[in-house]
Amino acid sequence: MARDISPIVKQSRREGFALAPKAHKVMAKKSGIPGEHGDMRVRGGSLYLTQLREKQKVRRMYGLLEKQFAKLMKEALKAEGMTGQKLLELLERRTDNVVYRAGFALTRRQARQLVTHGHFLLNGRRIDIPSIRLKPGDTLEVRPKSSKTEYFKNLSNITGAANVSPLSWMKVDAKKMKIEITGLPKREEAEPGINEQLIVEYYSR
Repeated sequence: MARDISPIVKQSRREGFALAPKAHKVMAKKSGIPGEHGDMRVRGGSLYLTQLREKQKVRRMYGLLEKQFAKLMKEALKAEGMTGQKLLELLERRTDNVVYRAGFALTRRQARQLVTHGHFLLNGRRIDIPSIRLKPGDTLEVRPKSSKTEYFKNLSNITGAANVSPLSWMKVDAKKMKIEITGLPKREEAEPGINEQLIVEYYSR
């Protein structure tokens, strides 16, 4: 299964945006574009560069490869409604993102790993594909066998899942390790700091 395994801190420094908790500490001490000549590169510049960087930031934020992201954008362009908001909705409905947003993982990379290792059941059936898109009425839960592992037995201590405030489109039962999709993601509930219009403009060139 194709995935981006490049260092998340390096990606964060390149985009000027912390893509994972550990990136905050590193970026506080070491800012700027990575690489020997990073400080010589100009962050400002053309509108095209601004659009490109926003696209790269969001793509890396959700952990997609270029081809995967372009395919999702193509689908968003064909859908009814505002393209940018539709793109964010499709990204939020990915299984790995749902696991992360429900508080069952510290990062999306960790959530993706949990899914690919087969720790979850979707509507009663075991899955291992993190890109599966969930819809209202779907139920995602930790497998009974997996719930006995050290990670899931200490889930509330590791991730603070018991204290997560559910989003309006999902219902989380941390004790039963169960997530129910009750609606569709709202624009204001997506990750902050995203300018989706720049991404739409990038693909509309």
